[in-house]
Formats: sequence, structure tokens, C-alpha cells
Amino acid sequence: MDRHQRIARAIELSGKKKGEIAAACGVANSAVTQWITGESKSLKPENLYALAKATGFRAEWLAIGEGPEKEPDSNVAMTNQPDMMYRYPVISWVAAGTWAEAVEPYPPGFSDHYEMSEYAAKGPAFWLEVKGDSMTSPIGQSVPEGSLILVDTEADAYSGKLVIAKLSNSDKATFKKLVDDGGRRFLKPLNPAYPIEACEDDCRIIGVVVRALMKL
Repeated sequence: MDRHQRIARAIELSGKKKGEIAAACGVANSAVTQWITGESKSLKPENLYALAKATGFRAEWLAIGEGPEKEPDSNVAMTNQPDMMYRYPVISWVAAGTWAEAVEPYPPGFSDHYEMSEYAAKGPAFWLEVKGDSMTSPIGQSVPEGSLILVDTEADAYSGKLVIAKLSNSDKATFKKLVDDGGRRFLKPLNPAYPIEACEDDCRIIGVVVRALMKL
């Protein structure tokens, strides 16, 4: 089932009119029509979560078709959805690499692009757009190129977590899975075609990836 078909199904089963959905999402009626027909290829995170709240369907299922349509033992009228949304900047990989040296988290002009999430960060947080296929796996957990990942700079980083790190020999940050093996830390790509890198004393963990949003 394609995304526009999932959206059409959710709206139909919600029993709401397109005008009601449009009002709940803060968009024009024509935008909802384009979501249903598939004419619109993009859906902003804030619109996605508003659509999920209005229809009672899970945002993850609407976006990429993963997991159940709705929370277990829920119905359209009572599905729990995020009550609050938080705004975080989308930054470059170079900016992420120099994060620790920044005098202030969000200096003027730091970013001209922001995205929303229901996640309440423990510390300063930002979005990054995934580049390359080093975190694309043929099986299991996978974060493909083009996905937006939300990084919490004060979340706990431990083995098994997906992290943003910086090695001393690079001016850019890198996205890998943190793994402990025999008391040593390594940065492991989810794509087995890429090598594992040691995370020695010169390796700095910038933050933990707490959300991933696939753009369709």
C-alpha cells in the first residue's frame, strides 16, 4: 500500500471530511486532496503528526507503513498522539562536527530550516539529513540516505545506540552505531559493506540519534 493510499484509508475510516482534516492540519483543502491522490510527494513532519492526531492512525504507519495502523486496543476517537511539538534546526554535517566548540547552541543565523518533533530533548538538539548509504542495511535496523535524524546532544550514549561522532582526522561528523567490545568502543555502520572504526580517545560523541524521519 502506497503512502497516499494509507492516508486515504485513514481519512476515510476517521469519518471526517477533507475540510475538517485540512483545518486540523493547518493546510488548504487542495493539499489534503493531493495527499490522497499522491500528487504531493512531500509531507512535513508537523502535518504528518497533525494528520495522525486527526485520524487516530500512527504517524509511522502513515509515513512509511511500518508497525500497526493504530496503537493496540485503541480506536479512532481515543488514540494517543503527541500533545506538544518541539522545533529543532536542520544543520550541516560540518556544523554538527563543530558543535562542542560553539559558544552558544543556536547563534543568530545558525539555521534557516527547522523541523518539528514530539520528542522533548534533554539538551540542545538538531536535525541532520543522512548522506550516503553507510547506515542502509539490507535487513533489520536501517536509516537510508535522505532520512532526517534528530540528535539530542545530552541523551545518554551507550553501546547499541545510534550516535553522531567526530574523529580528530575529520572536520565533519559521522553517523554510526556505538558498540562496546572488550572494553573498547567502536563506530559500526549498519551497512556491512563499510568498515568498523575505532572510537579512541580522539573520538568525541556529539549526541544520540533519538528520532528518524524518512522522506518519501
